[in-house]
Amino acid sequence: MKRLIAKGSVVTLVFTLCITAMAAKVDFSGTWTLDKSKSEGLPPGMDQIMTVVQTGDKLSLETKLTMEQGEQVVPDSYILDGKEVNFTPKTPGGQSGKGKRIAKWGADGNSIEVSEKSTFDTPEGTLNLEATRKWMLSTDGKTLQIDMTIDGPNGKQVIKRTFIKKVGAQA
Repeated sequence: MKRLIAKGSVVTLVFTLCITAMAAKVDFSGTWTLDKSKSEGLPPGMDQIMTVVQTGDKLSLETKLTMEQGEQVVPDSYILDGKEVNFTPKTPGGQSGKGKRIAKWGADGNSIEVSEKSTFDTPEGTLNLEATRKWMLSTDGKTLQIDMTIDGPNGKQVIKRTFIKKVGAQA
């Protein structure tokens, strides 16, 4: 009987440790540089450096975009609780709009999924965009891939960005 109880305890302990390991979520914190050679669908001449600070289920971002028109720093944040929140989207030209966003952890704990709807008032009329993003971190934590699909008046656009973590960079 004692052996049966001991075996049951070991099985329960191993099961608990496996569940705990599966529930652990990755940390996206760091400074990430765009690897253009492994990215697809980027505008010509674009470069990007992104700094991410993760605190629990909140990601705070600061993205430095370098384009032919110059540099732009875009702050943003995600609350990964699966609830819809209002946010202020910006175009690459800096125009602000209105938006609603849902961000949540992927089932694997190594990714996040974001869906958003944005509206911009332009001289040509109202512009509506829908976008999805999926962030995936490599098992070694050194590569971040962000797949993005944008659906707007010009049809669907797919952008795949691959980032490399800067060594020694603190978020």
